[in-house]
Order: sequence, then C-alpha cells, then structure tokens
Amino acid sequence: MSKSEPVPTQCPVARTLKRVGDVWTFLILRDASQGLGRFDQFQKSLGVAPNILTKRLAALVENGLLEKRAYSTRPPRYEYLLTDLGRDFGGVLTAMLAFGNRHFAVEGIAGQLVDRETGEPAEPILVDRVSGKPITPEHFTYAAGPAAGPEVLERVAFMATRVQ
Repeated sequence: MSKSEPVPTQCPVARTLKRVGDVWTFLILRDASQGLGRFDQFQKSLGVAPNILTKRLAALVENGLLEKRAYSTRPPRYEYLLTDLGRDFGGVLTAMLAFGNRHFAVEGIAGQLVDRETGEPAEPILVDRVSGKPITPEHFTYAAGPAAGPEVLERVAFMATRVQ
C-alpha cells in the first residue's frame, strides 16, 4: 500500500496495517531492526523470492519506514536503513515477539530479547510513558481522540453500550 492510496478509516491499527500488514514486510523490518540492510542479506535471512523482496522494500521506502542509499556505483548496489519511523516500529516488533513466545512457541522459546549486560531474558510489557502503569484493560480503555470523525465516534459509542 502506498502513501498515495486513501485509507478508508481513521483507525490507527488499520492505517498501520495498510503500510506493514503482511508477513514479509514485518520480517524485513525485524531484520532491519537487527542490523541487516542489503538486498542479499534480506534474501538470505528470509528465503524470500527476489520479486517479492523488491516490492516490499520499495513499499517500505515509499511509506517512509526505510531509506534507500547507494553503497556502490559499479555495479549499482543499495542498502536499506531504518528511518525514525521505522525505528519507532521496533516497539511493535518487540510486542509481537513477546506475544508469539508467550502464546505460539509450542516447542519452546526459539528467539528472545536478552539484557546485553546480564544475558537474562527480557519480559517486555507495554507501559504508559506518563503514568508508568502497564497498558492493561484494568487501567486503560479506547476513546475517541480530538480529530475523531463520525466513524470513530460511532465505534466508541457502540463499544460503550456493550455488556460489561
């Protein structure tokens, strides 16, 4: 999905999925956040077909998550570096890693985040920067924001009528 295509909703989840909503895109961003940046590195790490990788990298550049930079002119070769936007996506990847390990690692933990100094496994949680509270249904709820349009206002009103 390119930036120029209209997003049919104000939902921030839908807007994000329009830009990164397939497996290859997530895995490219995962690899980029771990320091890979060259086409051949992505291809080797992912085992993805070159045409699919080319399309996903182009979309990530167009959507502002990666920057394409030449590192060789003869022959022309490029690397793909995370932008500020791409680096900010790291929290999403961390949350998905923790969720996947907690719920889908039936054979046991195959990959994890560890403390660089101690080697101890991390246990990522989402925390509100202002209050320091964990983001849980007990502490927080979804609400309309200042720019909410009719679609969001209707959804919030509908959700407020659900059985508690």
